[in-house]
Amino acid sequence: MLKDGSLAVAVVQHQVMLVQSARTHHQRERWVDVYTYTPFGERVFLASDVPQARIAARDILTIFPADDGARAPTAGMLELPAQAFWEYVELSARTQKRHEQMFDSALGGRMNLTKGRRRW
Repeated sequence: MLKDGSLAVAVVQHQVMLVQSARTHHQRERWVDVYTYTPFGERVFLASDVPQARIAARDILTIFPADDGARAPTAGMLELPAQAFWEYVELSARTQKRHEQMFDSALGGRMNLTKGRRRW
């Protein structure tokens, strides 16, 4: 269950983002309405260009505990505690690595080096 205002890390439009639940969602719901935030600096996130989204529940990578201590210094801005930010960075790096490996394997299957020439 994702409560209204809960923070999570999710994949939105092929990017790892910080998201905030727009309403309470139950465990069996397939879609989640969220507000999206992109990284701005050390532990600080700003509302993204498309601040609201509906994402698949399976795209949520982790949900932060409600008592994690995230704060909103101003409207459209969130600041994560150090541990939560570290977790965001780890998940972002892991997802980036997985995408690069998928790209490399797809490219490797198509590319054939014959006689010094590339065939696409």
